[in-house]
Amino acid sequence: MTGGGARRGFAAVAAALTASAWAILWLGERGPYGRYLAHGGWTDSSPAASICRLWPAAGTLLPATIYVGGWLLMTTAMMLPTTWPLIDRFDCVVAARPNRRRLTLLVVAGYLTVWAGFGLLAHLADTGLHEAVRQSPWLLFNGWPVGTLILAIAGAFQFSRLKYRCLARCRTPLSFIAKHWHGRTPSRDAFLLGLDHGLFCVGCCWALMLVMFVVGTGNLGWMLALGAVMALEKNTSWGLRLSRPLGAALFAGAVLLAVVNLST
Repeated sequence: MTGGGARRGFAAVAAALTASAWAILWLGERGPYGRYLAHGGWTDSSPAASICRLWPAAGTLLPATIYVGGWLLMTTAMMLPTTWPLIDRFDCVVAARPNRRRLTLLVVAGYLTVWAGFGLLAHLADTGLHEAVRQSPWLLFNGWPVGTLILAIAGAFQFSRLKYRCLARCRTPLSFIAKHWHGRTPSRDAFLLGLDHGLFCVGCCWALMLVMFVVGTGNLGWMLALGAVMALEKNTSWGLRLSRPLGAALFAGAVLLAVVNLST
């Protein structure tokens, strides 16, 4: 296969992977499995309950495994398209190698590994938050302060220096290739390249991803909207101009949520 044909072939595979993730999420939202992107009730179903009875530790490990799997699927749908410029450029760099597909997939694997780790941390934090809320009868019936806080944090982060430092790195994908790709240990270099890019991607997008906990982690409409915003921020020449207005909108959402609930 020629270089151009191989590139088109890999682009088709990447597009199919992303489309498949969206399709599975769409089907899950309309079926009985959409709850696996949300908390609560995981071990109430018959198969999960049976596993928990046979293996007590499954009460902790099974929800975490299911959630991280769902989060990884969501990340593939939302975030993989935002990192396509890096993947495409790396695929060009290794175009002459017979193992180019494996190396490019290792970049993707490193990238998704970081997001899977973030998903696990988000699961642990959200589980701890739910446990804390259960200790407060008022918060059990008034969850809006948590949503207000998350929106305010996400809004504030849009103005932070860390946001712009990480975003600047994500907008220059060739810098990751120049830093990591030396060719002497190709598999290791490719995986580390994906890890490094994933770390900076999490660094610039983590707060926006937390907004999913406010609007619903299984909500496809919000996934599309936030995924589009993050792709525009990272990959368009005018993307940087979106960050501060978006931060202001998130602040406004936090204020509106608080005012509406305090006035009722």
